Amino acid sequence: MSRMRKLEGPEGLTKLTSKGGCRSMRRVRYFNILCRSSLNYPPAKAKDRIIFALDFPSFAAARPYIAQLKTHVGLFKVGLTLFIREGLPLLDRIAEISGTCNIFLDLKLYDTPMQVGSAAAVLSAQVPGLRFLTVHTSGGLRVVKSVVDAMRGDTKILGVTALTSQSPAEAETPDTASLQARVLKRADLAKTAGAAGVVASAQEAAVLKKRFGDTLTVVTPGIRPAWALVRQDDQRRKTTPAEAVAQGADYLVIGRPIYGAADPIGAAQKIAEEIASVPQISD
Repeated sequence: MSRMRKLEGPEGLTKLTSKGGCRSMRRVRYFNILCRSSLNYPPAKAKDRIIFALDFPSFAAARPYIAQLKTHVGLFKVGLTLFIREGLPLLDRIAEISGTCNIFLDLKLYDTPMQVGSAAAVLSAQVPGLRFLTVHTSGGLRVVKSVVDAMRGDTKILGVTALTSQSPAEAETPDTASLQARVLKRADLAKTAGAAGVVASAQEAAVLKKRFGDTLTVVTPGIRPAWALVRQDDQRRKTTPAEAVAQGADYLVIGRPIYGAADPIGAAQKIAEEIASVPQISD
């Protein structure tokens, strides 16, 4: 039998580790215990509306930013690159460093209903404490509903409508109005399937809030503060933090303007201040 030792975790939680054996299983168990205490929605503080995108090639590259920003942002977003590189144990590592399970797993699930449902069932069994998980609405009603039905616990399912990296022409729509109509149609589909919210640009946030009010959470990528310099930017439909919140966005996904800044903490604080400047948003 391998030698066991006790380690104190965030919030006084205790976990058991050993030098060998089922390391990933222990990590997932620890993550789930930590995630039993969930935060209220919508977030009360401006900083909690910030979802920091961990767009890094490895956990080693992401780790310093998690440690620096854990008290300055609300959630951490894990995308395809980092998840494929590190796997499920990554989620516990983030939880251990940040002291929170506020993780947005942005996999944009897209496959047959059976495949996405099976994938969501695995995630539900292993990490039911995720805050958000994405599925692409272009897969149709049955695809989104399969993920919603399979994902248990407190995880909120978000339907991706149209990528913010796409212009109307790239999204095969003739103009912004046509793209908005497509986003609304896909948001209707997401709500019918039981999703808690959608991912959409700030340019669609106002029409989404007009149609759905607070019954759908709106998560908005493509955020670019006026002061941020992002080289080789692939985003097409982008807005400032204040503009996005004023249009109705509930959460803002922000990566490069923060981790590309000389002072990432200062950049996150500056963004939170901008969000707080919008009426009815507290700091």
